[in-house]
Amino acid sequence: MMLSKKNSEALDAFSEKLEVEGRSLWQDARRRFIHNRAALISLLVLLVIALFVVFAPMLAQFKYDDTDWAMMSAPPDTTSGHWFGTDSSGRDLLVCVAIGGRISLMVGIASALIAVLVGTLYGSLAGYLGGKIDSVMMRILEILNSFPFMFFVILLIFVAILDMARIVRGQTLGLKRKEFIEAAQAGRRRFYRQYRAASHRTERSGCGGVCLAAGAKHDPV
Repeated sequence: MMLSKKNSEALDAFSEKLEVEGRSLWQDARRRFIHNRAALISLLVLLVIALFVVFAPMLAQFKYDDTDWAMMSAPPDTTSGHWFGTDSSGRDLLVCVAIGGRISLMVGIASALIAVLVGTLYGSLAGYLGGKIDSVMMRILEILNSFPFMFFVILLIFVAILDMARIVRGQTLGLKRKEFIEAAQAGRRRFYRQYRAASHRTERSGCGGVCLAAGAKHDPV
C-alpha cells in the first residue's frame, strides 16, 4: 500500500527525532561490573584491605618499631592494645601486618599498571603494524607463554646470586695476596691453598649476607 504524502512526511519527522545512542566500551564494562556480584564483593574486600593498611598504622597506639619488653611473643590481647599479639621482639603484629600490606598493595598495583601499559603498547603496535612484524611479535609472546610460571620464579632466585658473588669476589681479591696465603703454599697446590683460605674467610661474610637478607625480608620496613 502506497503511503500518502502526509504520512510520509510524518514518518520522516518521527524518524529524525529518534536518536540511537551507541554504548561505549566503558559503559558496557561498567554495566557488566555492576551486574557481577562476585566482582562487587571482591571490590568491597579490596577497599576494606586498602583502608586497613592505610589508616591502621595511623590509628594504632603503637608504631612498627615500638618494643614491648613485657609482652614478647604474646597472644592477641585487646586489653593491652595488641589486637594481633606481638612477635618475638615485642613489636605489635597488627601494625607490622598493616605496613607489610602497604608494600604488598603497592607492588600489586604497580605490577598491574606496568602489565596494562606494556601489554597495551605491545598489542597495539603488533595490531597496527601487522604483517610479518605482527607474526614475529606474536611468536615471541607464544614462546614466552610456553614457559611455566615456576621457571620465572626460579629465575628470580638467581638475582640473589649476583650480590653474593660480588661480596665473595671482593673478599677473595683482598685475601689472595695476604701473607698467610704465601705461608700456606708449602706442600699444597696453589688453587687448593687459595680456595681453602678464601672460603674460610668468606663464609663468615656469606653467612652475614644471608642473615641480613633474611632480616630485610622479614623486617616490616
